[in-house]
Amino acid sequence: MSGRGRRAALPAGGHTRPEYLVADGQGSLVVRHHNREGRVREYDFAQLPVPAPMRATLAALFAARCTPGRWSAHDSSNGSWLQLRRFARFLACQERSPGDLDELTPAMVRRWRAWLPAGAGGYYAFSLVSSLLLDDDRLQAGPVADELARRSGKPRSRLQSYGEAEFGQVTAAARRRFRAALQRINDNAVRLRQWRDGALAEGSGEWTAGEGLDILARTGDLPRCVRKGGQPGNVVARYRNALGPVAWQRLFLTREEAVALGVLLLAEFGWNLSVISGLEVPMASPDQGEDGHPTYRIPLQKPRRGPGRQHETRNVTDHGAGSPGRLITQALEATRFARAIVAELAPGATRLIVWRAWNPGGQRPGQYAHPAADPFRFGITAKAAEDWAEAERLAGSPFRRGRRTVIALDRREPGQHSQDTHDRHYVLPDERIRAGTIEVIAAGAEDAADRARRAVLAAGLRDQPDPGDAETATAACSSFRDSPWPAPDGGCGASFLMCLACPNARVHPGHHPRLAHLHEALASLRSVLAPASWAADWRDAHDRLEDLKERIGPWSWAQAIARVTDADRELVSHLLTGNLDA
Repeated sequence: MSGRGRRAALPAGGHTRPEYLVADGQGSLVVRHHNREGRVREYDFAQLPVPAPMRATLAALFAARCTPGRWSAHDSSNGSWLQLRRFARFLACQERSPGDLDELTPAMVRRWRAWLPAGAGGYYAFSLVSSLLLDDDRLQAGPVADELARRSGKPRSRLQSYGEAEFGQVTAAARRRFRAALQRINDNAVRLRQWRDGALAEGSGEWTAGEGLDILARTGDLPRCVRKGGQPGNVVARYRNALGPVAWQRLFLTREEAVALGVLLLAEFGWNLSVISGLEVPMASPDQGEDGHPTYRIPLQKPRRGPGRQHETRNVTDHGAGSPGRLITQALEATRFARAIVAELAPGATRLIVWRAWNPGGQRPGQYAHPAADPFRFGITAKAAEDWAEAERLAGSPFRRGRRTVIALDRREPGQHSQDTHDRHYVLPDERIRAGTIEVIAAGAEDAADRARRAVLAAGLRDQPDPGDAETATAACSSFRDSPWPAPDGGCGASFLMCLACPNARVHPGHHPRLAHLHEALASLRSVLAPASWAADWRDAHDRLEDLKERIGPWSWAQAIARVTDADRELVSHLLTGNLDA
């Protein structure tokens, strides 16, 4: 594969913005990634087991992408960093490790590809690192560039949608946990309001609890004892006795409850984890209309959609229980105390999903935090989702499988992606959809076969009689001597019921009443005769009349039934008894 069509190259020698690549005289080579929220993560390329020129080149290539315009989330840089470390370990194991990218060979690239694990993991590892290396100007052409640019077939995704019962179990677990949290927070909000309104007897246990809630709502924590060395200890006894050992949960979501809220948002709207985690606080319309139902404007961001297509908005209305907007109302209620404190501690932080960590100052790896907003955290990490699923005894994080279920099976339309992506990545690979499609195709084929077997009307339809036609019991005949079923004397040897199967026959509105009555009579016979007997004698005639009914339409058919005369009834009776057979 040639190098044509690749991105513009990064010049060799680390020509990048100095604030992203920091080198000192002590052997440190640090790349700083500023994400879209302004937080920084550092990567020390001095750790890589490759020669110094190679480390400098990889650091420069990496740093060029560490901007909000390229990699807006730390997950992007962290994923590439992990794969670069694997690539460096591979190079270090070679008999002759290259000093820099200009010493890389096609054979070495092929060995690296073979060294990677089979399947999706190896495919994405090669794609991440090779795209990074191809930014170097020395790899814009030549056999090494062609080998790096060569792509193998993308592995088929093994991710499948949930079965209906399994997804119901997931959403039930999330609903149970989040509703309990919302009820707890709302109940304590009532007590807090009573304390602030002076409705509690001062000095009582209820009053002390209300005072503690007021402190908690303003600061995020309760007064604590001071340990030796000045470190904070347990909550002061009077508040601990009034509110319990984990008093902070009375007004704030826990990590697990925030995940449960995220799962409910997934089930309702079909958003992926990154979108849910980054949701900003929805704004309610100032004019709620005469019914008073709030409509929320929800800003959405999906960085992978490309420049200029990352942002969109959704409007949802809270029409009451079960409506999409009601979940937004509940999310705002459950996070209101945490968001109020965060707004004071870290102005400008507008995330919807805010929860409180157990230990102030402590942060697990990968948690989304703001230094000034401790002990509060933002959004949902993949690790938090996995831990929640394990606690609920579910098989793995529900977000990817859940999104596939909602998008492909419930909504059945694209969500923040193109129709092509929807078809190729959500619909076609899904076994549950394919299984349902087999039934649909089989039913369609059976219906088509049934229609092909059905006898259809061969007679022509006319708006009015033709004076040259000869009337029969069921139609008018345009050529009695040219019958498909000739009699020995040269005339027609068929029953009058076969007129509807003859191309010489003509049916006009004058025939409609008796034919409509004949149709009803044949249907009545079906209910009293054995199925095989009715099919042998009357099914074809009935099917031709069904075809006639469809052609002239339900309104004309109803009018025909209304115009049935006694003469029509007598004629049909003779037809069914055989007294009018030709």
